[in-house]
Amino acid sequence: MLTLLADFSYLYSPLNIFRYITFRAAMGAATALFFVFFFGPGVIAALRIKQGKGQPIREDGPASHLVTKKGTPTMGGLMILSGLVAATLLWANLRNAYVWIVLFVTVSFGLIGFYDDYLKVTKQSHAGFSGKMRLALEFLIAGLACYALMETGGENMTKLAIPMVRGYVATLGPLFILFGAFVIVAAGNCVNLTDGLDGLAIVPSMIAAGAFAIFAYLVGNSIFSNYLGVNYVAGVGELTIVCSALIGAGLGFLWFNAPPAQIFMGDTGSLALGGLVGAVAVAVKQEFVLVIVGGLFVIEGASVIIQVGYFKLTGKRIFLMAPIHHHFEQKGWKEPQIVIRFWIIAFVLALMGLSTLKLR
Repeated sequence: MLTLLADFSYLYSPLNIFRYITFRAAMGAATALFFVFFFGPGVIAALRIKQGKGQPIREDGPASHLVTKKGTPTMGGLMILSGLVAATLLWANLRNAYVWIVLFVTVSFGLIGFYDDYLKVTKQSHAGFSGKMRLALEFLIAGLACYALMETGGENMTKLAIPMVRGYVATLGPLFILFGAFVIVAAGNCVNLTDGLDGLAIVPSMIAAGAFAIFAYLVGNSIFSNYLGVNYVAGVGELTIVCSALIGAGLGFLWFNAPPAQIFMGDTGSLALGGLVGAVAVAVKQEFVLVIVGGLFVIEGASVIIQVGYFKLTGKRIFLMAPIHHHFEQKGWKEPQIVIRFWIIAFVLALMGLSTLKLR
């Protein structure tokens, strides 16, 4: 919204600063941070009153959670989403279609998660609504977003890029909608599975958002993209502001989510964050880099698939408990130990993903 002020820079030259993505990204992060930090206590108090017993804790999960996490309210993703959306609307160029597409995925996934959280709280059951219905809605939303991306970005949006290879390697055509939707849905659900310990999902999400903020800025700049050998996508630079707003909102939420958590983000937050990162990765044509940058989420999701698949085949378990962060809990690792070590892994993987910029 404030980018409109740049149109009046001919009257007052300092207004030209509102054209710069770097300035608006920094201000977007700061705005989201203070928004969540300021309104957070009121949201937590309201949710605590509304939810009473808080989020139901899995009885088949670690026994310690029944004591340490019982009564903690959920749906804290509402704090993240409100700060993120407010900052984006204030600092991003609202004439940019990519901004609206990513916001559409983020808010829609957040609404799906919110409904799931609502059912869990009201029924005091860990089961939300039908998994098949939930996946169907996610694919529908992601498919619509990918169609909009294809209409916005043209033929290049349907092409496939691989890290460390210059140019596009294949054209997917209409299959891009299915491929892109899979990436977005997978990202949303992998982040959702990662959200099991205080602070475990939010920091890696912020790290991934930081990495893709850099990708969006470089891919959306014709000079930098040409120098680095990455595929130029006009207009996606504005997604730098969206990613920065996620970082700011995440920092604000982490203040309240740090162990022992005052609130959980719930599916409201985890699905939305994963959907956002996935949508940005698709928009900037770095879908395969997402596997590296979001490698921690991939490991978490894969651990569940492997555990379930192996158990159905053999009746035995590979991990003591899945997702894999619970496996380490069962092995005796303390919660802060797991969380901080996973943060380190996420940071290293993000650096590895960014290093592909110069390996082309």
